[in-house]
Amino acid sequence: MLVLGLETSCDETGVALYHSERGLLADALFSQIDLHWVYGGVVPELASRDHVKRMLPLIRQVLAQAGCVPTDIEAIAYTAGPGLVGALLVGASCAQALAFAWGIPALGVHHMEGHLLAPMLEAQPPSFPFVALLVSGGHTQLVRVDGIGRYQLLGESLDDAAGEAFDKTAKLMGLRYPGGPEIARLAEKGVPGRFTFPRPMTDRPGLDFSFSGLKTFTLNTWQQCQAAGDDSEQTKCDIALAFQQAVVDTLTIKCRRALKQTGLNSLVIAGGVSANKALRESLEHMLGSVQGRVFYARPAFCTDNGAMIAYAGCQRLLAGQHEGLSIAVQARWSMETLPALRG
Repeated sequence: MLVLGLETSCDETGVALYHSERGLLADALFSQIDLHWVYGGVVPELASRDHVKRMLPLIRQVLAQAGCVPTDIEAIAYTAGPGLVGALLVGASCAQALAFAWGIPALGVHHMEGHLLAPMLEAQPPSFPFVALLVSGGHTQLVRVDGIGRYQLLGESLDDAAGEAFDKTAKLMGLRYPGGPEIARLAEKGVPGRFTFPRPMTDRPGLDFSFSGLKTFTLNTWQQCQAAGDDSEQTKCDIALAFQQAVVDTLTIKCRRALKQTGLNSLVIAGGVSANKALRESLEHMLGSVQGRVFYARPAFCTDNGAMIAYAGCQRLLAGQHEGLSIAVQARWSMETLPALRG
């Protein structure tokens, strides 16, 4: 089955073609970073308008890359949530219109399920069951995964998600949007040990997260340095390193607990923050000490993309799932409500 995948949950327009037997044939992505950076964050209305502008040219681009024509496409998968409603509606409307015109089925895909399954696109994919750490701008969750649609939430952030904390902390320090990559870039030049930040909620049992206090701690540290006349680039780097280490250590400690609690030794990390090198190295070291293994997607498939939606949609379409012509999206949507695939 050849599936066209469309991703428009936030500020990136992703389109891909995935074949159930031949794998990923083509993918294309347009990021709106240059459009939103002047505002310091995503402006929903501008994001929706740009998705409208980019969608059809990107579809033509992936068809040309794959050497396919519209009549070759057998189904369409699109992101139906969670995300920005206006942005989601662009992808959903386009998918349903094309599905109606071409006489093929369409299916709305859960955005975070797409992220969770993105490592399946790699040469050595993980096998079920495993623990998944989903870390993005909007989500930080630990999930036990026994199969597609068989998800048990183990823990989640009670306030800011990890990616959100990265972006907000960067903004408070006057760094360019998007903040996560900027923090990581500065951290590479930081001096270890100059600042020590707390590891929130690691001194108590459980698998939930909280990063709001860490963000405030970072702001107070930066303001204290400024008040003392030390607002140098090196100080920014040292604070960025201390912040990143605190987040990475917190995520690693919670992952270790989740693996011990479930008795599993395979960990999948997915979402935009999973591209962070320090996080990958920390989790690989932790898994190595318990003879386990960590899996993640290539950096291009850690952020929002059409390939993950095409793959996730393909698996569900092959199982017989599809929708009518109604256009429905969800700003909030729990993965635990998704139907499980048989087998």
